[in-house]
Amino acid sequence: MMSAERSRIRFFLAFWLFVLSGVAFLDRTNISIAGLQISREYGLGNQRLGWIFSAFLIGYAGFQLPAGWLAARFGPRKVLTLGVLWWGVATALTALLPSGIAHAVLLLIGIRFALGAGEAVIYPAANQFVARWVPLEERGFINGLIFAGVGAGSGLTPPLLTWLITNQGWRAAFWFSAVVGLVAGAVWWYAARDTPEEHPAVSPAELRTIRDGLTFTPAPAVSSSSDPAPTGISWRAIFHRRDLSALMAGYFSFGYIAWIFFSWFFLYMAQVRGFDLKSSALYTMLPFLSMTVCCLVGGALSDRLTRSYGLWVGRCGLAAVALLITAIFLVLGSQVHSPQLAGVILAGGAGALYLSQSSFWSVSVDIAGRSSAVFSSMVNMGGQIGGAITASLTPWIAQRFGWTTSFAMAAAFAVMGALCWLTVHPERPLDA
Repeated sequence: MMSAERSRIRFFLAFWLFVLSGVAFLDRTNISIAGLQISREYGLGNQRLGWIFSAFLIGYAGFQLPAGWLAARFGPRKVLTLGVLWWGVATALTALLPSGIAHAVLLLIGIRFALGAGEAVIYPAANQFVARWVPLEERGFINGLIFAGVGAGSGLTPPLLTWLITNQGWRAAFWFSAVVGLVAGAVWWYAARDTPEEHPAVSPAELRTIRDGLTFTPAPAVSSSSDPAPTGISWRAIFHRRDLSALMAGYFSFGYIAWIFFSWFFLYMAQVRGFDLKSSALYTMLPFLSMTVCCLVGGALSDRLTRSYGLWVGRCGLAAVALLITAIFLVLGSQVHSPQLAGVILAGGAGALYLSQSSFWSVSVDIAGRSSAVFSSMVNMGGQIGGAITASLTPWIAQRFGWTTSFAMAAAFAVMGALCWLTVHPERPLDA
């Protein structure tokens, strides 16, 4: 039985957000693993497949602001539970799409758009959880843990999904994704609460730790499920924040680079580097495992640097350096002749990119406090627009100018993102 003096509920809930993050990326990247089979079955080709990839990201980006408002208004518990249910239904609809159906491209675009709209809630809701539950000195690590689910969900599943696709067909991979998501969502509903004051297992000592570590006064606990806490969203302050546009541009760069790995890396290793399906799945794991490890390292390093040198160095300085290193890895990895070495170097670039991931989300809480769900949803919108563009633009550039040029373009965006971080000021919160 948990000690009455000391509990760690916030860490368990953060871990479950890691699980939900992994499920979200399982649902959004399974189509890239099954892309070859789906393309053959419906006669798509890479360009049309890119439209389908982009449809998810357009839905995801377009619903960011509503998702942030919903998370602030109704709380992360309800919003995430309904979101995961939505993901499961959309994923199952993909599996139910029959062979030979007319207008398959349009139907797949519509389903993926709906999936993106549903998944829009995951990170604004998670950021609202961090704002309400996590002291400032733990935010880097907790955000790193949550976003490590990106690498885990995207990286650990290719061999499993490849096995399912090889032995049971591509639809089995989508059924698997849907069931896993529904189970994870049920656990979240049972275990989570919107505020630490509402959770019966949070000890007085943990509640004091949380309250003392927040940089803003938390909203009072709700008295009933039908009477949500006031949101106190600082709309005017958000839209007058000059570094919001810098964070959106920086996350645009981040999303552009990340979605090369989520959308095209598997096909790049198969079609350009000459690996078979099994080897492509193995090497496709490397960037995502690198993301997982570096996301955790980046979060912990951000907290450490923040304690020692302040918020600007811990959040902005770390992210700027990480993006510059990313640019170097992308240029080198695309130019080496060895396919195996290219896979390793590009995986290093993915890891370097994710050293900066926690900073984007931690700085959103540092700046916006109680308005962090809305603020972070706008930042995330920039990232998903970048991802939507790369999903369609990358194969176009590769077809006309070669894959080296595609990666060089991504490196240029990494440098741009690093410059954007130099103008961000997390030491100046909205609620100050």
